[in-house]
Amino acid sequence: MKALPVEPSNVPVAIGSRIRAARQSQRLTIEQVADATGLTKGFLSRVERDLTSPSVASLVTLCQVLSVSIGDLFAAPETHLTRRDDGPRISLGGQGIVERLLTARSERRLQILQASIEPRGRGEAELYAVDCDVDVLHVVKGRITLILTNEEYELEEGDTLSFPGREPHTWVNPTDEPVEVLWILVPAASR
Repeated sequence: MKALPVEPSNVPVAIGSRIRAARQSQRLTIEQVADATGLTKGFLSRVERDLTSPSVASLVTLCQVLSVSIGDLFAAPETHLTRRDDGPRISLGGQGIVERLLTARSERRLQILQASIEPRGRGEAELYAVDCDVDVLHVVKGRITLILTNEEYELEEGDTLSFPGREPHTWVNPTDEPVEVLWILVPAASR
């Protein structure tokens, strides 16, 4: 099999914002990075704004100081797009509810579920828990009641409630109107 030739590109690769993000995540100033690398503050500022490109040697030194791999600066970010109503349907139980997964199935850091709840729709009859650290309920449209072991919350459009994910709970749409909510689970619930 013959390898396809790769044509060089004159399109500049923008890595400055990633270098700046690495520096800021370590709470380092440009001056501190300049001292550690031997590069000037002005040069580093231009690199972070993609106004100039560092030499390979300067880039290696900069990456060592910032504890970031050179490959990470050039890697395409992992993204996942879910268009409206295209998320796969899932079912976590309840009556009168359509749930869709909005995040990638492979995403482990968090999980976002969109739920459309019919009038008088309700969760499980018994309180249940989700295997995650934090459970967040955001009401997009309508009203919903979230029932915890010792407390009930009446939530309206725009309200957001966070609670421990393993806290037993259930919910009900007490109205004659449909409800739209988002459930955010951190990290993603175990399958």
